[in-house]
Amino acid sequence: MPFSIRNYREEDFKILLAIDQSCFAAGIAYSAFELKSYINRRGSFTFVAESSEDDKRVNCGTSIIGFIVGEQTRGTGHIITIDVRAEARRHRVGSALLELAEKQLRLWKSKIVRLETAVDNISALSFYKRHGYHVIKTIPRYYSSGVDALLLEKNLLSPPASR
Repeated sequence: MPFSIRNYREEDFKILLAIDQSCFAAGIAYSAFELKSYINRRGSFTFVAESSEDDKRVNCGTSIIGFIVGEQTRGTGHIITIDVRAEARRHRVGSALLELAEKQLRLWKSKIVRLETAVDNISALSFYKRHGYHVIKTIPRYYSSGVDALLLEKNLLSPPASR
């Protein structure tokens, strides 16, 4: 599936919210207020993946197939969310978004990047481990649903992980 990545535009918001709601269960997915706050937060960035194919079956009426929101505070990067439509998974969309976010954080001189994922999200955990992240602790009842999260971290100064 050919795709490109670009910076977020305000008119993307409703589609990004719908993608987030479809990717995560209630209590884990962000509300409109939360997602907008993260996107507009000082020190944050949002990248959007768009399909290059004109295939409405895959694109669900839009060319946006995924996005990532990240931020940097005090020299530490943080991946807030990475969301890829189910139809676009396993086409390197998530990998490309994550790699671009890490590149942005390196440009901003972040030494490490952290993120959280639900303890029961095995596919996300496997994805992050393939990208060189490791679990540093469990955060009890992190999500409003009561589910625990794993805090993962990656050293941005070390060479990229081999896949």
